[in-house]
Parts: sequence; structure tokens; C-alpha cells
Amino acid sequence: MSRSWIAAAFVFGAILPASSNAQTVLPLDAIKTDAELKRTITELDRQLFDAYNTCDLVKFESFFTTDVEFYHDQGGVTLGSKALTESVKQNICGKAQRVLVPESLSVFPMKGYGAVEMGTHRFTHPWEQDHGVVGEGRFIQLWQYKDGAWKLRRVISYDHHLAQ
Repeated sequence: MSRSWIAAAFVFGAILPASSNAQTVLPLDAIKTDAELKRTITELDRQLFDAYNTCDLVKFESFFTTDVEFYHDQGGVTLGSKALTESVKQNICGKAQRVLVPESLSVFPMKGYGAVEMGTHRFTHPWEQDHGVVGEGRFIQLWQYKDGAWKLRRVISYDHHLAQ
């Protein structure tokens, strides 16, 4: 796998105003329970990867702080939302789809800051000859709530391998 493809194969931070999905995406100060936090972050994850899977690059980039740091065990480091989005454009669009393993998701509060999201995700290649090949990896994402928006500030993607 190329460095760029791997770097793009996992990614997450949102420029979504809290009001964009008032049912499930709450502002940090309105979250009162762990369940509300998990619903909020789960929805942000869903929206992020809907953009990733459909190559909506404007929306995709909006999920990250401009100075996002993305660390990948096989691809190295990608710095900045523009570089990350360009990597997805060149190496993911039309080549891979990401699916969260729902039961793997854990979300923890970071008081006064946001949340940490951890889990496992799978990648398929539905438009290529190896469409049966499924990759799997784990991730840690640090979501920051600032100026009325949730965005990813740091992402670590690791333990990439073929799914069993």
C-alpha cells in the first residue's frame, strides 16, 4: 500500500455547527451523560465517513482543524487538513470504502475540550478486482469542541492488517 493511501484509509474532526443535527450532534456544554456523548461522536463519525466514502472532499475537510495531525502506523505522519484531504482525493476516492465496527466503538469525555473516540474500522475495495479483500485497523481520534463546532484535532490509525 502506498503511504498516501494508508494515510487516507483512516481519518476523522468536524466543522459541523452543533445545530446542524440537533437531534444527535450536541454542543459540548449540552452533553450531560456518557450516552449523549457517545451518540454525538457516533453521529460525527458517521457523517465524516459518509463524506469519505462518497468523496465529498469539501465536507470531509470540514471535519478537521486546519492543523490536524494524522499518524498512521504504515503511512507515517500527515500534517494539516489540506494535505489529508489531498491524500484522500488521490488515493481513496473511488478505491476504498470505510465501515465502522459498531461494537468496537468507545467514547470518553475530555473535560472542557471534547472527546476521545476509539474503535476498529474495516476497508473494502468494491470497485477493484480485489473487492473481496477487507482490511482492518484500529483508531484513536481526539475531537475538539471549539467555537460552536466539533472537529478532529489528532488521529492515530494503527494495527492495520487483513481482516480475519
